[in-house]
Amino acid sequence: MNERHTISILMENASGALSRVSGLFSARAYNIESLAVAPTEDPTVSRMTVVTTGSPEIIEQITKQLNKLVDVIKLVDLNDGGPHIERELMLVKLRTAGPEQRAEFKRLADIFGGAIVDITEVSYTIELSGTRERLDDFIEAAGVRHVMEMARSGVLGLLKGSKALKA
Repeated sequence: MNERHTISILMENASGALSRVSGLFSARAYNIESLAVAPTEDPTVSRMTVVTTGSPEIIEQITKQLNKLVDVIKLVDLNDGGPHIERELMLVKLRTAGPEQRAEFKRLADIFGGAIVDITEVSYTIELSGTRERLDDFIEAAGVRHVMEMARSGVLGLLKGSKALKA
């Protein structure tokens, strides 16, 4: 049975590191559902968060192969590492037709904890963060037909409590 897994990787902040990780996935025909990477509190180390799906055997193979890469310092499969927090950022531009619709989008943004970051005569751009499901729920509530444009960051995740992925 294929399951969705979020893998958090600490890696050297070096040229080509991202390419080597994505190359590992493509060479073995593993799918990357989402990918986010940025420097950590230590500027020489980056945190990469990869979301992928696969059987337990495939996920184990992926983590073993990632651990062999020279740039990888440490990694954890957040799904196996215990309780964790996952969030995604979304910017969505919604087509507005009139005052009632504008009020409805404002109400939805408030309900979902979003912020309106741009207003024009024909659109509202809303910023939201939350779980993938929560962002999908917002799009469904607003109506897919109203979406002019959307950008999502991909998943970011941390272990809960005192557990931490540290170099």
